[in-house]
Amino acid sequence: MLNLEMLRSQPPIDNRRLTLAANLTTFPEEILDLADSLEILDLSHNALTTLPDSFARLQNLRIVFFNNNRFERVPEVLAQCPNLSMIGFKANRIATVPAEALPPKTRWLILTDNRLRSLPEAIGHLPHLQKLMLAGNRLHALPETLTNCQNLELIRIAANQLDQLPPWLVRLPRLSWLAYAGNPFCRGGTPVHPDPLPTIPWRDLSLEEVLGQGASGVISRGLWRQPQGQQPVAVKLFKGAITSDGLPEDELRACIAAGTHPHLIAPLGQVAQHPDHKQGLVLPLVPPSYRVLGGPPSLESCTRDTYPDDTEFSLTATLTIARGVAAAAAHLHDRGILHGDLYPHNTLVNPAGEARLSDFGAASFYDPASAHAPALERLEVRAFGCLLEDLCDRTPAPPATLRQIQAACLQPDVLARPSFKDILAALRAF
Repeated sequence: MLNLEMLRSQPPIDNRRLTLAANLTTFPEEILDLADSLEILDLSHNALTTLPDSFARLQNLRIVFFNNNRFERVPEVLAQCPNLSMIGFKANRIATVPAEALPPKTRWLILTDNRLRSLPEAIGHLPHLQKLMLAGNRLHALPETLTNCQNLELIRIAANQLDQLPPWLVRLPRLSWLAYAGNPFCRGGTPVHPDPLPTIPWRDLSLEEVLGQGASGVISRGLWRQPQGQQPVAVKLFKGAITSDGLPEDELRACIAAGTHPHLIAPLGQVAQHPDHKQGLVLPLVPPSYRVLGGPPSLESCTRDTYPDDTEFSLTATLTIARGVAAAAAHLHDRGILHGDLYPHNTLVNPAGEARLSDFGAASFYDPASAHAPALERLEVRAFGCLLEDLCDRTPAPPATLRQIQAACLQPDVLARPSFKDILAALRAF
C-alpha cells in the first residue's frame, strides 16, 4: 500500500486511483498534484477530521472513501466536486450531514456506523441516488423527501431508533433490497413458525481451513464430533460488530427462523459455550460442485451483480435456478421473513442449476397479516426480477413468456407485481 513518503517521492503508477493509509491527521496537499487525472480516492483507516477547501480542485473525482476516520460531519467541500457519485464514510463519528455537502450526482452514499440522529431534507434532491447505507446510526425518522428518489434501489436502515417503517418507503418504484432489523418498531417480535435449533458445544467442534468470510462473520470447514462419529460441517462465527446490513444477532435469529427448505442452507445447530463468547452456527457442508451464481456489485454497477463476459446458462439451468430461488423466497415470506439481500452472489448453484439461497445478514421480520406485508413481499419480487433478468440476458433466445415474467416482477407499480407463489406457478408451467 502507498505511504506518504512514496507519494512525495514519486507519483503513483495509476494516476486515476489512489489508496493511502498512513495515520493521516491532515489531508496531504500532494494529492492535489493528481487533480487532472484522479478519479478514485481511498483515504480509509486514517485519523482525518476535516478536508481543506482546496479539495474542490479534484474536479474529476468520482469515488471517495473515508471509512474508519474521525469525521464528525460530512464536509461541505464534497459538493464542489461535480463528478462525485460514490461517497463512503463508514465507521466515523458523523452526527451531521449538511444539506450543502451532497453532490448532485450522488448514486451511492455510505454512512454506516456513525452517530446520525437525522438526515437533511435535501437528501431527497438526489435524483440519481441508488444505494443508501445508514445501518448502525441513531436515526429516529427518515425524511419523506426520499420519496423523490425514484431510482433508489437499496437502503440499509437496520440498527437505528426508528419507531416505524415508513409506509411510503416500501412503495418506491425501484426499491429491491431493504434491511431494517434492530429498530424499536421490530424488536421483540416472534418469528412465524420458529423451528427449535439444537445447541452444539464448542468442545465438540474443531475448525480447519477458512472457506470464506463476509461482513458479519467467518466460515470455516470443521468437524462435529458425535457419538456415532465425526461429521464434516461448516462453522460460521459472527464477528459481533455492526455490518453494512445490520447486527449479527439479527442475522442469527433470521437464519434460525428460516427453518428447513430444499433451496436454503438450513443450520444444523447453534454454537454454545464458545470460550470468547462468540455466537455462531453449524451448517451443512455444501458440496464443492456448488458455486456462487454471480459476483457482488462493482463500483460501476452499483446495485447490480457482475459476471465474467463469457457467462452463459442453458434454458434448463435458468429455469431450474429461477424455480429454486422463487421457492426459497416464497417459503421465507410465508414465515414473515424479508431476505433483504436476494442477489445472485448470495445464491449457490451446481452445474444442474440446483440453487440454494444463503446469507441472512440483511434479513428482517414482518407480520404476514399486516397492511404493509404485500408491499414488502413485492419489493423483494423486484430483486428476483433483477436476478431473472441476469439469467435471461445470459441465456440464448429465452422464451418471450419468461421475459414477460421478468417484466411483471420489475414493473414500477409495487402492488401490481406477482407474489412469489404466482411466480413459482408460472415458472413451473414451462
